[in-house]
Amino acid sequence: MDIVNVLKSSVIAGICIGIAGIGFLATRDIVGSVLFAFALLTVVAYKLKLYTGTAGFIKKGELSFLALVFVGNVCGCLLMSLLARLSPMPLQESAQSILEGRLGMGPLHGGLLSIACGFIMTTAVTFARKGNNLPLLFGVPLFITCGYPHCMADAFFYLCVPLDFWMTNLGSILSFYVCIVLGNFVGCNFYRLVMGSNP
Repeated sequence: MDIVNVLKSSVIAGICIGIAGIGFLATRDIVGSVLFAFALLTVVAYKLKLYTGTAGFIKKGELSFLALVFVGNVCGCLLMSLLARLSPMPLQESAQSILEGRLGMGPLHGGLLSIACGFIMTTAVTFARKGNNLPLLFGVPLFITCGYPHCMADAFFYLCVPLDFWMTNLGSILSFYVCIVLGNFVGCNFYRLVMGSNP
């Protein structure tokens, strides 16, 4: 494993998520959901490493590789969250509204809903690897509209939230986030868990 290149690729993937996330925070509607597909289309086109585009394809013994991808993605999201704070648009307020909604549903519900997001993501990436990007174009607005948490999109949203909200709700935020990361992982691997292999 080339750690430096994996980190570079995963940080850029996180930046792509952040760019698309700003578009969504600026609109919070179906248009923003469609615009968010830019991130996943870019990730696939450049063959970048994204947690939810990688988790469903890892082999035995590659969890450390997936963990490295995760760290790089979060770093990319953090960079874009810092840029988002410079925007004149009310992005922090929009991000806080999303986080409040997430915390309101609770970690168990969030984790279960995030399974569906993981399934959508692996399905979309499977098709994209075969040259068909339509599932990405439909899948991304689908999971956003349905409220299925995507751990990297959420990482960007959470990192945009004002720090005082974080300090007040740190335990709840972390427990919720751990559940959706695990839920995404299960969803990304749902097909092969049931069928025994990738499609």
